[in-house]
Amino acid sequence: MIGVAGCGRMGAPMLAALRRAGLQAQGFDIRPPSDFTGTSHQITDNIAAFSQGLRTLITVVRDIPQTEQVLFTDQRLIDAKHLDCVILCSTLSPRYVRDLRARVPDHIALIDAPMSGAQVAAQDARLSFMLGGNPADLDAVQPLFNAMGSHFHRMGPFGSGMQAKVLNNLLAAANTAMTRLVLDWADAAGLDEAALLALIHTSSGQNWFASNFDQIEFARDGLSEDNTIGILVKDVESALDAAPTGADTTLPRAVQELIRKLQPRPSSC
Repeated sequence: MIGVAGCGRMGAPMLAALRRAGLQAQGFDIRPPSDFTGTSHQITDNIAAFSQGLRTLITVVRDIPQTEQVLFTDQRLIDAKHLDCVILCSTLSPRYVRDLRARVPDHIALIDAPMSGAQVAAQDARLSFMLGGNPADLDAVQPLFNAMGSHFHRMGPFGSGMQAKVLNNLLAAANTAMTRLVLDWADAAGLDEAALLALIHTSSGQNWFASNFDQIEFARDGLSEDNTIGILVKDVESALDAAPTGADTTLPRAVQELIRKLQPRPSSC
């Protein structure tokens, strides 16, 4: 059985994609099944039921503390009797991820597979995965990734996918911060938001965040510790944790501070 731990805005559509592909998959979340409209039979808060027959665990939780809870403390899924593969899809510090190998029994394959594309891509099963792990292990679970995504980048051994993801997210965070700043300045200048975004999409300032502004669920959010803007602050910190010795971190810190200061942006409608 395939288990998805963490059925939030990314985990729930990933679980749905696995099931649409005909794979035997169930979700776990600490929230009760009644919180998940239309999918309560697919998601449980009963860890004993979830771990029964669990072979492949996909973690899609928020951060390192929640990963620790899922694997080693509260849920202790690393001790599931039949578990033989753990796939880490959360964005975490690459240093933390690499250190997991010494903490996980050797018979359990470890794969880091952080993804990109936001909720809309998870819902459409077109996520981009950055993969790290043994090639044979990656081959064995490729059908799972095929069900959930459309782009698969094998970056090297375990930990390489996470290193690539946090570097990618540095760019995503910078694009988010600067696009929002540009839109605020455009408001002050009396420029139309839709017209400016259309211009950016076909010009030298083009970036994923601006080009998909009306589809990205967090595009207009302000900072909150439990939303994606807050997660971007965490993701920049994950990249900084793995920065090369002596690296100049001035620009990433400035981007992080800009994101911390984001206020909700009103709808253009």
